[in-house]
Amino acid sequence: MNNIVLASTSPRRIELLEKFNLNPIVMKPNIVEKTSIGDRVEEASMALAFEKARYIYNKLSGNEIIMAFDTLVAYNGQLLGKPQNEVDAINMLELLSGKKHIVVTGLSIMKAGTNIKIIDFEKTYVKFRKLDNRIIENYIKTGEYKDKAGAYGIQGIGGALIEGINGCYFNVVGLPLYRLDILLDKHFDIRLI
Repeated sequence: MNNIVLASTSPRRIELLEKFNLNPIVMKPNIVEKTSIGDRVEEASMALAFEKARYIYNKLSGNEIIMAFDTLVAYNGQLLGKPQNEVDAINMLELLSGKKHIVVTGLSIMKAGTNIKIIDFEKTYVKFRKLDNRIIENYIKTGEYKDKAGAYGIQGIGGALIEGINGCYFNVVGLPLYRLDILLDKHFDIRLI
């Protein structure tokens, strides 16, 4: 099998890929994750995933398959990336409280030494329960919000903030398994199962 390179140091993504015996080589892409006001969440997430994959692609020359992902949260067209600090996280949670938002993960898969470059995305709708100040304060104290788009992690304590989802759960975690499996099978003859 080709070597799988994950252009991410996300423990959640590494753990999920290891469950499917992919055991990726982990390489951190050194890019500045920038979005602009007015960017559509789908385009922004795919562009960031592509930049991450391209950064690693330019460092390799074998037959490695490079996978990169970028997960963004959006509410009413407003992109919510990773919070800059505690106040930013509180503002995001207050904004999402009691409302439905979307989570989009851009995927980029490239094969080193070739022109094969795949870009796609997965979208999931998430509904937050109504959050009072005490719930927000308690969640912030856990520190789980750090380095998470939208200031929450569904796979952890943040799962208690969620009233419901429509779409791929693993997309909200940051690795849309269904979409990834389809793309790997179609373009690289690799299956998760």
